[in-house]
This record gives sequence, structure tokens and C-alpha cells, in this order.
Amino acid sequence: MARPIWTGVPSFGLVSPPIALYSATDSHTVHFNQLQRGTADRIRNRRVNERTGKEVELEEIVKGFDTGEEYALVEPKELEEIAPGRSKTIEISGFVDLDTVDPIFFDKTYYVGPKGKEYAKVYGLLEQALEESNRAGIATFVMRGREYLVALKAEKGLLAVHTLHWSDEIRDPQKEIPDLPGAERANVGELKMAHQLIDALAIDWQPEDYQDVYQEKVAALIAAKQTGETIEKAEPAPKATGAVDLMEALRASVERALSPKDTGEKASTSTALAKGTGKGSGGVKRRTTRSPATSRSRSLQSPTKAELYEKATKAGIRGRSGMSHDELADVLAHHRAKSG
Repeated sequence: MARPIWTGVPSFGLVSPPIALYSATDSHTVHFNQLQRGTADRIRNRRVNERTGKEVELEEIVKGFDTGEEYALVEPKELEEIAPGRSKTIEISGFVDLDTVDPIFFDKTYYVGPKGKEYAKVYGLLEQALEESNRAGIATFVMRGREYLVALKAEKGLLAVHTLHWSDEIRDPQKEIPDLPGAERANVGELKMAHQLIDALAIDWQPEDYQDVYQEKVAALIAAKQTGETIEKAEPAPKATGAVDLMEALRASVERALSPKDTGEKASTSTALAKGTGKGSGGVKRRTTRSPATSRSRSLQSPTKAELYEKATKAGIRGRSGMSHDELADVLAHHRAKSG
């Protein structure tokens, strides 16, 4: 069982059931140590005075804020004295309609659980009320020496706390991003074609269908290094679509999405948009939403070379790095037949 990272009470009115916060997500990041090339010697970071080149002890270090003319020096103890104390209360100021909260404000998610079975009924009542009203309690609280703005909301049968960005942390896109279209609008034909493409590629949200492929490839690279093998390089990214061929690229993308090739190639926008050309094959069939099982079945019928290579890696097939797409498919079929 997970350990709570914070315990306290949400405070509003006379209802204050004790709760506990738990991390809702994990990270797949693979962590590396730094080594000197050609050796197994670790690289260590040291605190060095840039003027003298001498190492400085931790107790001799203070913080300095660059004001432009000089540094404003701050002692670690001074920061501790003004830091907010650990809060035991989530102070709810009110309940807002969730539809009015822009997704850009949401940051990290924590599961909320009742702190004891005796509080389950009150917990369940609050969860049900928030779910049916589609509202979230906006609150502040202190955790690990930092004050957070949060939203307490119902989340599929339980409560969750979402930390929110403060309003002054949200950047103005008009100031940050150059070359935005502004008042310039697409013509009717382009917009209609774009809508057709989106409709043709419409699917249901199935998060389990998506994996962190890059981290899997990092793990495969490490495994290959341990056995002295090489690993397939990633395919180059498609080129950006030029403004001149936008209409043709959209038309080709729609045709491709509605009529996947007889080879079972998966409908995709990236290749068609990159090329700006290409024709669909045979009769036109509107793409329909597939279940995860059907999607996986289609993927097995016509996997890409990268997917075949990944399967060959898991199967421990040697010499795979020099094989073509068809060779990988043949050797995997032989391996399955032999294993079965």
C-alpha cells in the first residue's frame, strides 16, 4: 500500500473529514550516471568558486539574487524563517464550475483517501456531491514548505486534488509565440477538408493504447549494450507541410484516412501531410472507431519495421539489426511457429 505524502482536513462549513494525499502518477524516466569516456569512473559535481577555482564547503554558501547591479544576499536560515509552516488544513474558499477552469492551469494530480474507515461515508457524500454538480473546491494549503493552489474534485468514484498554476505563472501566447495567424482565416474549401480529415480520424480515447515508446527504446538500447548488439535507429521525422501544397496535402490525407492501402497500412496523417500527394485505393470506406483489441489486431497484421524490430528484440533474435522489414517479418513468423 502507498504511503500518504500529506494528511489533514479539507475545511469548508462544518464538514471536515480527515483525508490523506497519495501520488497519482509515476515517471518512466531512465536515470543515467555520468562517466568519463573509456572508463567506469563517475563524474562528480563539486561546488567551486569560479574566481579562485577552489572547492567551497556547504556551510560557507549563501544564496544571492542578481538585481542587475549587485547581489542581494540571503542566508538559508532567513528563508526558513519566512517559509510557511506545514499546513494541516486545505482551506476551501468556494466551489467553481469545472468547465470554467482552463486545462492550462492544471499541474499535478494526487489521489485523496479518507483517513480511516469511519470517515468513508462523509468522504463518499462529498465525492458524490462534487460529481453531480460538476464543481471543484478551490483551496490553498502548504506541503513541503511550499504553498499550493489546488482544485478538489470528484474523479471516477474517489476524490482527487489537482495542483494549479498561479495566474501569473501562465504566459501570454501572443507575447511568447511569433507568427500566429491572428485575423487570417482559412478559406471555406480548406476548412471543409480539414473537418473531413478530423472526422475520418475520429477515435475514442483509450489511454492504454499508448505507451512511452522512447523509454522502451532506451531500455532496449541498454539491454543491447549489455549483450554487445546494435539497435535499429529511429526513422526520420516527416517533413513539415509547405503552405503552397496545403490543400493537396489535406485532400491526400482525407483519401488516405478513408481508404487505407490493401496492405493493411494504418491510416495516418503524418506521411500524407509530409508528401502532399497520394491516392487512396479501391472503394471508399469511412473509418470507424475500433476497440483496443481490434486496433492491436490491425497492428499485428501490418507492423512497421520499428515494431518488428522491437518484437525481434524481445524474442532475442540475433542479427536483427541488419535485417529488412520482410526479413524481420519472416524470422518472427518462424520463431512463433517454432515456439507454438
